Amino acid sequence: MVVRLADFDYELPVERIAQTPIEPRDSAKLLVDQGASASLHLHVSDLQQMLRPGDLLVVNDSRVIPARLALHRHTGGAAEVLLLEPIAGAGTDRRVWEALVRPGKKLKVGEQLLASDNTPLVEIGPRTAAGDTFEVTLLGEGDVLDLLAAHGEMPLPPYITTRLGESERYQTVYSNEPGSAAAPTAGLHFTPAVLENLQAMGVEIARVELVVGLDTFQPMSVENPLDHRIHSERYRVSAEVLEQCRAAQRVVAVGTTATRALESAATFGELEGRTRLFIHRGYEWKLVDLLMTNFHLPKTTLLMMIDAFVGQRWRSLYETALANDYRFLSFGDAMLLDRSL
Repeated sequence: MVVRLADFDYELPVERIAQTPIEPRDSAKLLVDQGASASLHLHVSDLQQMLRPGDLLVVNDSRVIPARLALHRHTGGAAEVLLLEPIAGAGTDRRVWEALVRPGKKLKVGEQLLASDNTPLVEIGPRTAAGDTFEVTLLGEGDVLDLLAAHGEMPLPPYITTRLGESERYQTVYSNEPGSAAAPTAGLHFTPAVLENLQAMGVEIARVELVVGLDTFQPMSVENPLDHRIHSERYRVSAEVLEQCRAAQRVVAVGTTATRALESAATFGELEGRTRLFIHRGYEWKLVDLLMTNFHLPKTTLLMMIDAFVGQRWRSLYETALANDYRFLSFGDAMLLDRSL
């Protein structure tokens, strides 16, 4: 199979990148895939029109932590640490983390970075085996999540330059277990009312967990995308949810992260662990029938997953969205894809 990076490229005008979340959440546009030559323009509040009794809606309930730390060196120079996840085997207090660090080439092992009040907050460790991240240790006393609440910021993607007014707006309404370095953004559109309406019409709702990590921040750079080294992410799917999927009329995954969790469990036969599942052309889908997702950056593994789900039809859907003023990326609008069409 010949695959080129250009196969997953498109022109995204910068003004189409949503800088702020829409209010209310469910007023986001929803582009409904209806096959090769048709699409339907709705809003997320209309989702119940497209689902039916017996469907199973699967969400990723991972919660974003304030993982971005704006720090400075003893010399006064600025530094930044983006915590990705605790390193396994490094203790139960979650103080040793894998992290993206800037300026990575200048910082030395053992160097301590300071918070705004000049208290040491992070000690730089060695590079990880991946080579592009570091081991870092959180300093200071008290619970790690309390430290992050006091000193950290929500880790908005670099293409969002507008400051977030309310941190909960970068959380789903059903978020539960803290751990992710980015939000499962398709879920940001849901409100309690939307979920209640779906349940009232006979749609079941199930939860999985996938801790969103480095690949969210890591575009592909190799000419052959199949050579891209996808980073692993921690996931958990209960046996009950897997059984619900097999019994459902249709499995509707909310976002690429819920999709990756479900397909990892089905592909590897493991309900939890770490996954490096790279979904691209030729992948044999096991569980997911419909996918609700935001619009993704060019040249990313997320767009490759969409291509694997609906084929080249994604191009016409993206062109339709651009022509109809849809908002793109994390705070943007959504689409509902059906791989059976």
